[in-house]
Amino acid sequence: MTTIGDYGFLSDCQTAALVTTGGSVDWLCLPRFDSPAVFARMLGENAGHWAIHPVGEHGSERAYADGTLVLRTYFRTSGGEAELTDALVFDAGARGHDIGLEVPLVLARVVRGIRGDVELAMDFAPRLEYGLVRPRVTAEERCVWARGGPVELRLTSDVGLDPSSEGATARFIVREGETIAFALAYRDPYAGGDFADVDPATALEDTIDAWTSWGALHTDYEGIYPDEVRLSARVLQGLTYQPSGALVEAATTSLPEVLGGDANWDYRFTWLRDASLTLRAQWVAACPDEPERFFRWLEQTGMRDGPHRYQIMYGLRGENDLSERVLEYLEGFGGSAPVRIGNEAWRQEQLDVMGEVLDAAHLLRDIIGGFSPATQRLLVALADEAAERWRLPDAGMWEARDRNRHYLSSKVMCWVALDRALALADRIGAADRITTWTREREAIRTAVLHEGWHDGAKAFTGAFGSDHLDASVLLMPLVGFLDAKDARMRATIDAIDERLGVDGLVRRWPEEPNGFVICSYWLAECLARAGERERARERFDAVTACANDLGLLSEMVDVGS
Repeated sequence: MTTIGDYGFLSDCQTAALVTTGGSVDWLCLPRFDSPAVFARMLGENAGHWAIHPVGEHGSERAYADGTLVLRTYFRTSGGEAELTDALVFDAGARGHDIGLEVPLVLARVVRGIRGDVELAMDFAPRLEYGLVRPRVTAEERCVWARGGPVELRLTSDVGLDPSSEGATARFIVREGETIAFALAYRDPYAGGDFADVDPATALEDTIDAWTSWGALHTDYEGIYPDEVRLSARVLQGLTYQPSGALVEAATTSLPEVLGGDANWDYRFTWLRDASLTLRAQWVAACPDEPERFFRWLEQTGMRDGPHRYQIMYGLRGENDLSERVLEYLEGFGGSAPVRIGNEAWRQEQLDVMGEVLDAAHLLRDIIGGFSPATQRLLVALADEAAERWRLPDAGMWEARDRNRHYLSSKVMCWVALDRALALADRIGAADRITTWTREREAIRTAVLHEGWHDGAKAFTGAFGSDHLDASVLLMPLVGFLDAKDARMRATIDAIDERLGVDGLVRRWPEEPNGFVICSYWLAECLARAGERERARERFDAVTACANDLGLLSEMVDVGS
């Protein structure tokens, strides 16, 4: 069975494709990250794919072209070696911060012969609307069109194609020094305009240059793990919807938290929490140009009526209604049903969000310069909400769907919201709020220190009155609420490491079977702040070692494998 770790990630900063080690594109949504998929085999065997691979037994290895998200897969057979290069290409000549603003919506795939003769097979089987629609296929000798509803695809090829009702296939031999190219282009048949006319080999080279030019603007990071940090920066850029600056949580929907389980969610939206954490990461990675665009996007989302004026998440262009539904005709990844599109978490109350946004604004205040009047109003409104609502229960950052609780991390992040708002008061025109915000900030601190500690657990726990450990409390020293060397915080760090840790990975709570990657890195940072640098590095290295062959990390890791 194909695992999540088998997939490589391609992006043109408007949509994404996932490609297996065997050269099969099993996921692609067009024209946006959150559009219906045209290839979705990762969620259903018959939901569409586009494969290019050697005929017969072969081995493979792969790597990104240096400094890019252009993927090169090397195939070895008894008769020779060939290289497959894949990319969602940028507009010709796009460079630096302009990459992804306009894109041709073309997936280019080029096979190059390295040694001997290699026979390969190409299998093009689009299935529109997440596998629901079998498109109508028409063809010429080296060109196939697949049409259905609001989607039209055109596959062009350097070799003859055999069309069928399924799509098209080809068998061909690539010889040493020879290249054979394919290009899949998208258009909306009702929007006017034609397919982008792209030469695949030229577009691939130009896309490599484009990624390289973007990387050249982000070279100031001088800390440890430079290769991992720079790859992470590229991945985060690849998860940015460039027309708006919004950051998608992931390129996919319904990959399971537990294989065979039903905790399968659509993550192709922008959570304010995670976008704010991403801005912090980009700041560390010396990508200072993105925050202003994010706050402009946030201004565009608009305020809701009622006391809870901002949602916890939005669509890529600021859409508010992200209602969830189930695609009952798909069996799900590894049989993990249901497959969902949309996410009902948009209706939830998650009080930590205000803190993350204000923390990012405070951290990036000098990079952003002066906040616009709209951003000032936004930040004041978020701080006011934290002051008014911190005493309420909420769904928490793990988005519990059973009932609301008084989650410790939510209270702490409300404290952060007010603490950072007070530090920004002169920049956001909030001098009249200082007394109220100060009073509520201190009330939160008192409540957390008294009600968040559990004598039986000998730790700060996940919710007031609970003895249940939760790794989210590791945020306390990271946001400056409590020093990592504080006796009760040290006891909490050790309790989480001992009772939630497995081989360097950290689970969010005791019953969870998998390690949660960001919590594992939080533990490493807590240990470093507590002065245990060697132990921190051990934990950091253990998590980082869970990356796949391309250096990519999933949200969760199976602690058994």
